[in-house]
Amino acid sequence: MNFGATILDADGLRLSKDEAAFFRESDPFGFILFARNISEPDQIYALCSEMRDAVGREAPITIDQEGGRVQRLRGPTWTEWAAPLDFIRAAGDDVERAMYLRHRHIAHELKALSIDSNCAPMVDLIVNHTHEFLRNRCYGNTPGDVATLGRAAANGLLDGGVLPVLKHIPGHGRTDLDSHFDLPRVDTELDELRETDFAPFRTLNDLPMGMTAHVVYSDIDDAPATLSPDTMALVRDDIGFGGLIMTDDIGMKALSGTVPQIAKGALAAGCDVILHCNAPFADRIACADAAGQMTQAAQTRAEAALAARRAPDDIDIAELTAELETLLSGRPYG
Repeated sequence: MNFGATILDADGLRLSKDEAAFFRESDPFGFILFARNISEPDQIYALCSEMRDAVGREAPITIDQEGGRVQRLRGPTWTEWAAPLDFIRAAGDDVERAMYLRHRHIAHELKALSIDSNCAPMVDLIVNHTHEFLRNRCYGNTPGDVATLGRAAANGLLDGGVLPVLKHIPGHGRTDLDSHFDLPRVDTELDELRETDFAPFRTLNDLPMGMTAHVVYSDIDDAPATLSPDTMALVRDDIGFGGLIMTDDIGMKALSGTVPQIAKGALAAGCDVILHCNAPFADRIACADAAGQMTQAAQTRAEAALAARRAPDDIDIAELTAELETLLSGRPYG
């Protein structure tokens, strides 16, 4: 039997009886954690165990641990990371190595909690009008540099046993609206997008998982990428991304319609799995019912992504930390 075509969350620090029963019935492909699910290490480990026990397998559990504003694990228990762009500016000449070490360190902290995926790297390009919600989460403004740093980040996660999620396919940086609240529209011609915004995703098209952008690219379609068969076909055929594609959260206000309508529309467009979070319990049930089980093609990609999980390489975390601090000229983590 195929996995359920969803990635879902929980309300609190432990699963309720209703949540455990719902997950057992709907069998989501994986789970995502937020700040409300985070207290202390033993609690997080127990919550991850409950999630996996509910579906009876080693389901992937992901999190947003980019650094800066977007990090669910925070100090003093865990490392407090600078925003990616600030970190990159502080890293000096060997920024590629610093980016690798940063993400290898992040992976070390995640794996200790039984979290085995991270919604990074984010290879959206900065332009003059990139919205502030996104700007300092980016890695730069040139496709080659961004792809290089994205690869370093992904390799750091993979070497630490954590699956990277490439985002936001096919590129969110050229938007001046926050898709949490509005639907951004990009009117740049397709040929230019291919040479710029889409290029880092093409370079990293071998990564195991990716996340869509809730963005309209008007030279392709009037529907946002998440709901656009034409844009999703471009992601597969032109960008060449072969991994599992999850939506960004379908509860974001960029998308209009009911939860079942959006879930079905995203799957029909070519997404493999629906991410739905921060929603009432009834909406999570509606999402799972609408999404159903993965298609066979999605299941094959899901199994390939899970096969990319590996045991962390053997590192001395103290030596790694010391090297990173040296690269940052003694300023811890940027």
